[in-house]
Amino acid sequence: MATLDVFKADAFSMMSMLAAIENIDYRPQFLGSLNLFDAEPQTTEVVSIESRDNELALIPVSPRAAPLTELSADKRKVRNFSTYRIAKGSTVDAHEVQNIRAFGSTSELEQVQDIVARRLARITNDIELTWEHMRLGAVQGLFLDADGSTLVNFFTAFGVSQPPIVGFDFGSLGASEVRSLIEREIVRPMIRAAKGAFTQGSRIIALVGDQFWDEFINHDAVRLTYLNYAAAAALREPTVFNTFSFAGVDWINYRGTDDNSTVAIATDEAKFFPANAPGLFQVAWAPAEFIGDENRIGRPMTPLMLTDPSGRNAFARVEVYSYPLYMCTRPQVLYRARVSGT
Repeated sequence: MATLDVFKADAFSMMSMLAAIENIDYRPQFLGSLNLFDAEPQTTEVVSIESRDNELALIPVSPRAAPLTELSADKRKVRNFSTYRIAKGSTVDAHEVQNIRAFGSTSELEQVQDIVARRLARITNDIELTWEHMRLGAVQGLFLDADGSTLVNFFTAFGVSQPPIVGFDFGSLGASEVRSLIEREIVRPMIRAAKGAFTQGSRIIALVGDQFWDEFINHDAVRLTYLNYAAAAALREPTVFNTFSFAGVDWINYRGTDDNSTVAIATDEAKFFPANAPGLFQVAWAPAEFIGDENRIGRPMTPLMLTDPSGRNAFARVEVYSYPLYMCTRPQVLYRARVSGT
C-alpha cells in the first residue's frame, strides 16, 4: 500500500508543481488568447494607478512684448485598487492510494503523481475560467465576482460616465444605415475617447451574443458588403462562433461556457473595446499570503501541497492560489450595443 509520505518527495515541491501546472493542456479562452492585458506583477496587495490630464490646447495670438499664455500645471490623480484572491483546494485521502504496490517499484510515486496531476488540472481549469470571467468583466469596465456581482466599477473609480447603449433595430435599418450607425455611434467616439491609447496598430473588437450575431450577419448591410468580393464564399459557410470585419470593427460571435450564462455575452448584446491599445488593459498579480512570498513579485498561480499535520498520513491536500486584478484604465472607451425594436 502506498503511504502519503511520498508527498514529501521533490516531485511535490512548489517548483515541481508550478512546472506541472505549466504543462497542463490549456483550455482555449478567447480573451486570454488575445494577450489583451499587460501583466503588471506587484510586490503589494494594492495597485496604484496614476492618471494625468495632458490635453492639447490652442494658443491665442498676443502682441509682441505682451505677457505669455501660461501653461497650466498637470492635474494628476492617484487611485488605489486592491487585488483579490481566488483559491481552490482538493484533499487526497489515504484510501485513494491504498492498493498501489510500492515494494521494489516506483509505481507508488508515479500513480500518486497522476492523482495529484488530475486534481491540479481541474483546479487550474477552474482558475483559468475565472480569469476569463474577469477579463470579460474588464472589457465592460467591471471587475466581477463569480456570481456576477461587481467588485470594482472602473467607470465610478475613474470618475467617468459609461457610454450609452447603442440600439440596433435590424428590422428597420437600411443597408447603408447599419455602417453609418456603427461609425457614428461607436467607432469615431471610441477613437476620440481613447486619445493617445489608440494607435495605428490598434483595432476595435466586438464580442457579440448569439441573437445579435444572427440578426447582424444576415442583414443586407453585411451580405451586400461581401457579395462582390472573394469573401462572398463565407456567406455559404457556417458563421456560428466565427469572426469577420465590417465597418472598422472585428466582429466575433463569442463562445462562452456551454450553459451560455456562466461566462457569456447576453444573447442580444455586443461589447466593443480597443485591442493593441498600450496601457488600456492591465492585470496585476499580487504576491501570495504565505511566509517567503511577502514583498516578492506576484505570479499568476501559487500551488501548495499540505500533508496531514497529525502525523497519521491520513490525507494530503493540494491547493492553488491566485491574486489578480484585471482592470481597464480608460473605461470611457468601452461601448455596448443591444438589439432593439423587437
